[in-house]
Amino acid sequence: MKITLQADLLYGIEAHGEETYPNEGAGFLLGRTEESGMVIASILPVDNKREAEAQHNRYQLTPHDFTQAELEAARRDLDLVGVFHSHPDHPARPSQFDLDYALPHFLYLITSIQQGRAVETTAWQLRPDRSAFDQDDLEISQPS
Repeated sequence: MKITLQADLLYGIEAHGEETYPNEGAGFLLGRTEESGMVIASILPVDNKREAEAQHNRYQLTPHDFTQAELEAARRDLDLVGVFHSHPDHPARPSQFDLDYALPHFLYLITSIQQGRAVETTAWQLRPDRSAFDQDDLEISQPS
């Protein structure tokens, strides 16, 4: 599936990852599915709720975080379509932990943060049988 993300939203995702480094940063993706693919219209950075000693390689979003994201999406006439998070000093590829806790029908954007700087962001969706992720095409657009 083609995923369209405006450059300023990508910069926001990358900045959040850099700000939370050396820990993982995370947040929600709001958007809509169109004929051409999924369009991300907004991001909602969220504090990592994982215990402090595990935040360097894990993130946690609470049920309250999900509820607030759903409400914000509805307020903006959008859908909650996914989650973004960073991988400090690791590739922008899903980990086994990501696979174990992924939600079906959600988009996952992963940003690799190397030595405090964002170097790559990739898009992924969980296969229906939960066996693996498939990488999506991520198209970065300029704001109109």
